[in-house]
Amino acid sequence: MAAGDLALVLHAHLPYVRSGEPGSLEEDWYFQALQECYLPLLAVLERAAADPEQRPKLTLGLSPTLLSLLSDRALNSRFPTWLALRRTLLDQVEPELALPARQLQSTLATIEAQWRQLGGSLLAGFRRLQEQGVLDLITCGATHGYLPLLRDSPEAVRAQLLTAVREHQRLLGVRPLGIWLPECAYYEDLDRLLAECGLRYSLLDGHGLLHGLPRPRYGVYAPICSTAGVAFFARDSESTLPVWSASQGYPGDGAYREFHRDLGWDLPEADLEAQGIHDRRPLGLKLHRVTAQGCPLELKQPYDQERAADKVKEHAAAFLRGRSEQISHLAATIEPPPLLVAPFDAELFGHWWFEGPQFLAELFRQGPAMDVGFTHLRDVLSQNRALQVCRPAPSSWGQGGYHDYWLNDTNAWVVAEWQRASRAMVQRVNRGVGSTEQRALLTQAGRELLLAQSSDWSFILRAGTTTGLARERIRRHLDRFWRLIDALEHGTDLPREWLVGVQREDGLFPELNAADWATRA
Repeated sequence: MAAGDLALVLHAHLPYVRSGEPGSLEEDWYFQALQECYLPLLAVLERAAADPEQRPKLTLGLSPTLLSLLSDRALNSRFPTWLALRRTLLDQVEPELALPARQLQSTLATIEAQWRQLGGSLLAGFRRLQEQGVLDLITCGATHGYLPLLRDSPEAVRAQLLTAVREHQRLLGVRPLGIWLPECAYYEDLDRLLAECGLRYSLLDGHGLLHGLPRPRYGVYAPICSTAGVAFFARDSESTLPVWSASQGYPGDGAYREFHRDLGWDLPEADLEAQGIHDRRPLGLKLHRVTAQGCPLELKQPYDQERAADKVKEHAAAFLRGRSEQISHLAATIEPPPLLVAPFDAELFGHWWFEGPQFLAELFRQGPAMDVGFTHLRDVLSQNRALQVCRPAPSSWGQGGYHDYWLNDTNAWVVAEWQRASRAMVQRVNRGVGSTEQRALLTQAGRELLLAQSSDWSFILRAGTTTGLARERIRRHLDRFWRLIDALEHGTDLPREWLVGVQREDGLFPELNAADWATRA
């Protein structure tokens, strides 16, 4: 019997990148994550659950915007065509890449078969795994809003939380008790709002607990309970560094698939144009391996699937040995069975690190022999052990550990816009509406405000990648919000065609309730 447990926690999230335009960049973001991460992850968990020798358990956060994409039939109906286009492009590679191209062809064929077997919907599969006790499904902020920067209007934070809870229950059939706070970002007294919304546990970066008051007796190796009655778990850096770090961890091994070299950059423009791709961008078709740290992209060697598979087994064994030794050492020094919490972005497994799903499969397969037990956060709390009462510290898991990445000279302008719009929404809701038509406008204004608050766009502005898209998204949603508010305040006419288009494009969260922004005593 294991002397402690490992809790793997994955946060699956994409911003609302729904696009009515086939072949768009936004569509590529979603379909690549679907093909490389979400479908392989579901397959790994289903196979592990079917093996009586394995005891897979995992906490999985599914953000409400991702749930909206996964349940969008019109969007998902285009996925097989997207896959077919990529298989066509793989037929055009040079001879030296023929083997990895054939292997990727086989992978895409497997993904397509899985997709058809699922009837184009993953949500039922995740629900079954939760019913079997394999998964603990938790939620996130409605649009991944960075909550410490929304706190100027507590109603805006509450709306992010209540909309998330409602959407999770609508699409997964169970009201969530746990939440992955966007960017693991916490501020003083956020736990009280979580409790008001029926949320009972979450997780923070390590310093969110270690700097708590009083200092937790068992550090990051046991959950604490806040004064509002919300349990908090903390990230164990020793368990996460080997997995997420491309420079110091497993993903940087020379045998693994190279993320940055893609046929979208390598194929002749004429070949791309012939397939309707009019601008160069990553297509999710990667046929080279890392080769060596610091190796220039043009010198990367062809990918060898079998060599990578051997490395996965080796690295999974090394990871499990490390956790077993860590647990044994901790069990000799602290009273409760130690808990190692290892949270990651789900997209690391398959998208950023192509072999990531195989690594998870190996963990579940090898875990019993290595005396490492798996658990999920809800199971830990169901053991009814006494928890130390502490006040968590303000923190995030972003660079620097606090809020700097989302509040700096590249994106600080957005915060004032969020605050102004949030105050206007609260005031409008508090005054109420006088007709069904006005209620519909106010509801749509709430959607636009939530979409403008996505932390993803602030992150992109700071990272300096697709900044034009990020600015356009923020301004689009804010412009729509203010036009809707102006129509409510002054009776301004909105062109029917414009309103129908907005409701079609941004029609997520069908149960959104504008009353969530009402001021409470």
